[in-house]
Amino acid sequence: MKVLGITVAAALACTAGSASAEIVESHGDGFATRHTAVVEADRATVWQALLHPENWWSHTWSDSSANLRLDAFAGGCFCETLPANDGWPAGSVEHMRVVFVQPGSTLRMSGSLGPLQTEALAGTLSVSLADEGEGTRITWEYITGGQSRFPLDQIAPVVDSVQAEFLGGLVENLGGGSIEG
Repeated sequence: MKVLGITVAAALACTAGSASAEIVESHGDGFATRHTAVVEADRATVWQALLHPENWWSHTWSDSSANLRLDAFAGGCFCETLPANDGWPAGSVEHMRVVFVQPGSTLRMSGSLGPLQTEALAGTLSVSLADEGEGTRITWEYITGGQSRFPLDQIAPVVDSVQAEFLGGLVENLGGGSIEG
C-alpha cells in the first residue's frame, strides 16, 4: 500500500535542508505548497484530464489508480474503492470532498490526504487553469493545518514532493510540459 507514498517516519527523517522552494509557507501547525506547469493542451482538454485522476494520480490505498473516481460537483467525492480482501467485502476511502467547481477554471477539494487523515487536520487542494499562449497554465496549491501528533513543518517537504508528483502525473498524461517551482 503506497498510502500517498509517505509515512510519518519518512517525513520525520527529512531535514530542514531538504525543503524545496515550492513550500510557500510552513509552521509547526501547517504549511502551504504551490506548483505550476504549462502544457500545450487547451483548458478544455486539461479540465477533462483533471477530472479523471484514475489516469494520472500516483498514490492510492489499493495500489491501483483504476479504483479512483472524482465526482466533479460541490459535495462530490474524490474517492477510491478498496477491493474485497480475505473474505471481507470491498471498502472505500474518501481522499477529498469537492467544495468548488468552475469548469475549465478551478477545482477545489477539501480533505487530508494519506497518513494526514489520521490527524486533526484540514487540507485544501486548489487547482486553477489559465490560458498561457497556445496552452494552459496549471497552478496546484495544497494547504493544510491543524493539530497533529507529528511536526507538520517536518512533513511539509515530503507532502510537497508528493503534490509535485501528482501535478507531474497530470502533465505527463497531457503529453508533457514544463513544470515550474
